[in-house]
Amino acid sequence: METLLQALRPLFASAFTLWGAPASWLELIAFVLALAMVGFNIRVNPLGWPLAIASSLLYFALFWDSRLYGEANLQIFFVVVALWGWWQWLRGTQDDGTALRVRSLGRRGLIGCAAAMALAWPLLGAFLARVTDSDVPWWDAFPTAGSLVGQWLLGRKYVENWPVWLLVNVVSVALFAYKGLWLTVVLYAVFVLLSLAGWRAWSALARTEAR
Repeated sequence: METLLQALRPLFASAFTLWGAPASWLELIAFVLALAMVGFNIRVNPLGWPLAIASSLLYFALFWDSRLYGEANLQIFFVVVALWGWWQWLRGTQDDGTALRVRSLGRRGLIGCAAAMALAWPLLGAFLARVTDSDVPWWDAFPTAGSLVGQWLLGRKYVENWPVWLLVNVVSVALFAYKGLWLTVVLYAVFVLLSLAGWRAWSALARTEAR
């Protein structure tokens, strides 16, 4: 990990100042890649997944350097899940053997996701509080747990990934503002709007696919 941080250290140089806080080149590059990723996701284009891998690796370094360990380790999970999601969108199938399509999760699936979130949040919060020097363990744990659920839903093309990302992004805006990562605050504020746009677009697509 220290090797990665040292290799990326030149990118931690300030690119500009935003609201009194420096924004690094690393944060700027990750910002652009992440926006492009969501744009491709809304269009159900698998090219969003390699962009997710690249932006996640950069955000891992940024968050670790900011002592947001939950968010940092979440980025490594994102890299692994992005490889899985990329495969799902290219070769994945539904229970009936047909190619994956955009669809709704159903009541049983919603209950399962809510239960997973209710279990993951306190476990992650307790872990971060006990084994790291994070000053916001529970606040850090919430979007981390929500992102685990959202990423699985996205990989399986469920419409409900978008309301999950909406909640995660709203909480993340406040978290990153507290940490002074203002360019990332702007990014996640844009993500809030894109989550609404993605929810609307995928809901319409799901209705069309169901006909």
